[in-house]
Formats: sequence, structure tokens, C-alpha cells
Amino acid sequence: MSSNIDHLLTETRRFAPEAAFAADAVGTADLYARAAEDRLGFWGDQARQLLHWHTPFTEVLDWSNPPFASWYGDGELNVAYNCLDRHVEAGNGDRVALLWEGENGDERRVTYAELTDEVKRLATVLEGLGIGAGDRVAIYLPMIPEAVASMLAVARIGAIHSVVFGGFSADSLRARIDDAGAKLVITADGGYRKGKVSALKPAVDQALADRNGCGVQESVEHVLVVRRGGNEIEWTEGRDLWWHEAVATASADHEAQPFPSENPLFILYTSGTTGKPKGILHTSGGYLTQAAFTNRVVHDVHPETDVYWCTADIGWVTGHTYVTYGPLANGATQVLYEGTPDTPHPGRWWEIIQKYGVSIFYTAPTAIRSFMKIGRDVPGGFDLSSLRLLGSVGEPINPEAWMWYRGVIGHDSTPIVDTWWQTETGAIMISALPGVTETKPGSAQVPIPGISIDVVDDAGEPVGEGNGGLLVVTEPWPSMLRGIWGDPERYVETYWEKFADKGYYFAGDGARLDDDGDVWLLGRVDDVMNVSGHRLSTAEIESALVAHEATAEAAVVGASDETTGQAVAAFVIIKQSYLKAHSPEGLAQTLRQWVGEQIGPIARPRDVYIVEELPKTRSGKIMRRLLRDVAEGREVGDTTTLADTAVMSVISAQVR
Repeated sequence: MSSNIDHLLTETRRFAPEAAFAADAVGTADLYARAAEDRLGFWGDQARQLLHWHTPFTEVLDWSNPPFASWYGDGELNVAYNCLDRHVEAGNGDRVALLWEGENGDERRVTYAELTDEVKRLATVLEGLGIGAGDRVAIYLPMIPEAVASMLAVARIGAIHSVVFGGFSADSLRARIDDAGAKLVITADGGYRKGKVSALKPAVDQALADRNGCGVQESVEHVLVVRRGGNEIEWTEGRDLWWHEAVATASADHEAQPFPSENPLFILYTSGTTGKPKGILHTSGGYLTQAAFTNRVVHDVHPETDVYWCTADIGWVTGHTYVTYGPLANGATQVLYEGTPDTPHPGRWWEIIQKYGVSIFYTAPTAIRSFMKIGRDVPGGFDLSSLRLLGSVGEPINPEAWMWYRGVIGHDSTPIVDTWWQTETGAIMISALPGVTETKPGSAQVPIPGISIDVVDDAGEPVGEGNGGLLVVTEPWPSMLRGIWGDPERYVETYWEKFADKGYYFAGDGARLDDDGDVWLLGRVDDVMNVSGHRLSTAEIESALVAHEATAEAAVVGASDETTGQAVAAFVIIKQSYLKAHSPEGLAQTLRQWVGEQIGPIARPRDVYIVEELPKTRSGKIMRRLLRDVAEGREVGDTTTLADTAVMSVISAQVR
């Protein structure tokens, strides 16, 4: 079967950088030229300029045993020192690192000096509990300052953290603790979510007990507990410790020791896995270099003046790279928010932007489309004039959502950076540079300087401009994953086997190059549909549906069809503003016709289902395989990774 993906949508709107923004932008056009002239020299320069090296490196990349890379291999650094101590030593200890907002209205302003002090105390506690270089620590916390401090303290002593999202079940937590062989769990009694306390410590207790006959968990020796929710919890003497008792009394006299650049930094388990968890392993020097570089040039961070906010939870890679490591390595001031965007009211995010004067805002397209559903009146009630840069991450953003984001949130002038990257890539790979790139609604656009990307066919041959195919990374990059924890064969097979003869990393995503050579993401290759011999992208049909005035969000899947092989099935959420003025009667047929008019009869959905919500993971990704189950009349599969596990029963009832 051909890997070429048919291109049906055309986008002609363009937005050049405003002169005033470009004049002050961190990222400049000469970065591309420098990287093209000497790619490894470029990455060597970035590592030296952005980070402090206790032992300078002499070799940028060792690629003698692909696909196992070593970046800055003979250099030594301390990740936490780069994120904390050096800023204090430079005289910026009074700068606010974290503007924390609890869902219940609690707030804390944590300076770099205060965060450094807390991390030093926690590092002392960890070492006192027998945690050392190479040991694994599981972190299962809400979005509170202690979560960031925990990651940095583990990094400070050369240990490896495995952050597990606070919404995951005891079984999911147990599987990750077992796979990593964690010696310690850092958790909280509970955290606030949707207006009430969501307990966390009980799930840890369950995870460490005998689960489903597999016996009591054996590697964990201690559980360190933050008091946040105030909910009652059980206590195991000798194993459990209160954070406020242990950390407050510990010594803050802790010197950051250097570790090799390739010292493992974290394991992060990808969501939606079945069977054995897939632990993505990242190391220190290369990861921190690309995290800091992309945060500076893509988000255009000016640490002295900006207030930055990435809405991701630390349980996902976006929270690792663009909440903890990138912004703190750059000495930025950022917002950290504990709760959900609609609690206690649907304008909470905009209220926070107004309150703290947020200037850089980075969030997921699914969140943007959810706000489109509610309508512009809600953000319109807040002063968002402090915003000067918007970003999107997680899924391809369709052009109409991009335009809504720019117009309603960005007051028709704020540049948008739509970023593509993965847990496995560690940091942004494709994005506009806001002071350089003429942006196109819906396009991720260009590889960042120093990154080599192509779109190829099944044989690994470039498809060329104007065509679609498989997205590949053709050269190693600093923040690349170093393997799958404990399973090097699976690492090679999953990411490198398909194009082993070319040495390409295959991302699993489809993409097309437009006539300018810019990249448009078409979603997972698994989600590409084969309709009457045409390979159609879910992303393009979803974009057409969202372009209709009635539609807030859409998800498209291919369902088996006797005539066409696969047929298009669409699940659509309607804007509240539209329903106030129109009846939904006949809308499904209208939307079918609309898609046919926008991108051709071949893409017209066989079925359009009007639904109230879509199945999303807690990181905002739509789980299309569950919708495929519904469209094909099958029993719905595993829903444990959904943010709302009840949503599929509601959708199934609506479809019937």
C-alpha cells in the first residue's frame, strides 16, 4: 500500500512577524544559516552558551553505534545547578521562579532562592533515605511547587525520576513503579481537582500492596508525603514520612555534584500503552541543551520581563521540558496552576492570565477548541492585553482553531507558534520562530535550527514539495530518547527498524510538505483512512468540519465499509453559541455536504454523529481508536487513560 497521503485542503492566509516583535526577538534568521553550515558546531555552541559545565566537553556527538547516541559525552554538569544555583549566584535569587495558583484560590510566590533552598533540603533528605546516583524515584503529585522541587532534587543527586500523572490508577502506578524499580515514592495526601480534593496517597498504598495476586511491591522503601488536600490517609510507620517534617528540618547545605552528560535524568512512560509499560529514557546534557534552546527561541523568553505559562501537567513530557527544565534553565518566571481550566468557572485560565500579566501562553489545541465551544464571551470578559506570544502543543491545530486563538485570545496581532514534538524527541522539533517565520494557520512549518526533518515514502525516498507521506528525523538530535528503559531491542524495533538502511527515526506521524516546503502534520499514520483507494488524513477532514460555523471540535475515524474499504465517520461537538440560535435538526447532513464542498466528495463522511464530548487522555489527545470501536459497532476497548472514563458510555448511547 502506498504511503503517500492525499492532500485535499488548501490554506492561503499568511501572517508576517510584526517589525517591533522581530526587532526584539531572541530567535533570529542567522540561526538557520549557522546550523546549516556546521550542525554539530551549532549544537556545541548552544550547549556552552546556555548551560554551565563543571567539566567542559570536547566531543559534541558520538554516533558510532547508532541508534545509541552520546551527546557531549565527556562533559559533566548538574541539571539542578543549571536550573537554580547559578541564577542565585548571578544575583537573581529574588526573581520569582513560580507563581503558583491552587485551584481553591491558594497562592504562593516562590523565588529562585527559595526554590533552591527547598531543593537542597530535599536532596539532603533523599540522600539520607539512601537514594543515590542511578536510583529511581517515582513522583505522584498534583501541580504544586513541591512537584517541581521533587524533580529537581532527584536530578541534583544524579538519581532518575519517573513522574506518574496524578490521575492514573493504582494499577497504572504499580506497573510504572515495578518497571523502573523505584526505591522511593513522593506523593501527597491529595490535590484539588474540579472543586474537590482528589486523594493520591490511598492509590500509592494500594499500588504498594498485593495487586491482583502479584504480591507486595518490593523495591519501594519509603513514601514521602506532602500535606496538600488535608484528607484523611492511612500511615505505615517506618515507611511513610511527612514532607513538612522531614524537609523543613533538613540541612540546606548541599553542594551540587557534577555528573556525566549522559547520566540518565528521567524515565517517562507513554500513555495508552498495553501490556508492559514503555518507559522512554532521557539523559542530562543533550536534553537540557535542547530544552533551554527551544524554550528561548520558540517561546521567545525574555527572563527579566516575561511571565510565561505552559498549562501542561508535569506528568507529561510537555510539563517536564516546558514547565520544569526549559524555563528554569533560562531563569524565567512562570505560572504553575493546580486545577482544571473550568473550575470554579469557565474563565479561570483567562482570570489567571489577567491576574499575573502572563505574556507567553502555551497550551493544547484540544483546550483551544473546548474554549471555542463555550464561546468568545468568556475570554472577552478578561484583560488579555499582556499576552504577546501564543503557542500550541499536543495535536495538529486546525486552521480555524488557530485563527480563533489568534483573534480572540491574541487580539488579532499576537504571533502563534504551533509546535511538533513527542515524548521521545524530548523537545520541540518543528515550529515557527516567532520573530522570523511568516506563519500559516494550521502548519507546524519548519524544523528548528539544527534539526533535520523530511517527509518520505515507504522506501524512505523524499516525496518532495506538494506531497504527503511519513515524517522522519534524518539526523540525531541532542534531546533524543536514549532508549526504552530495560528494553534496548524494543527501542530499535519501535523507532529505527522501518528505515534502518537510511538511519532515520520514524515518528509514526504522517505529514505533507506544501509548495514552500513547510510541514503540515496529518496525525498518526495509524489514523490515515483508505477510502476507495485514496489515503485520507483525519486532520484535514477534521479541519474542514471545524471550519463550519456550527462546529467547535471534531474527531474523524475510518470505519469498515463493504463498498469503499473504509468510510469516514465523524464525531462533532457543536458550539453553544450556534445552538442558542439554531436547531441541530438536519445539521449532520449539512456537515456531510459541507465537507464535500470544502475538500471533495471522496472525503464526505458516511456518518456524522453530534456528541457533547470526545474521548481525550489527560494530556488532551483524542483517542480515536475508541471512536472507531463505536463507529464499527464493537465493544469499546480500554478507557483507563481517559480524563473522563464515563465519556464513552455517553457517546455510545448518543450514537445508538
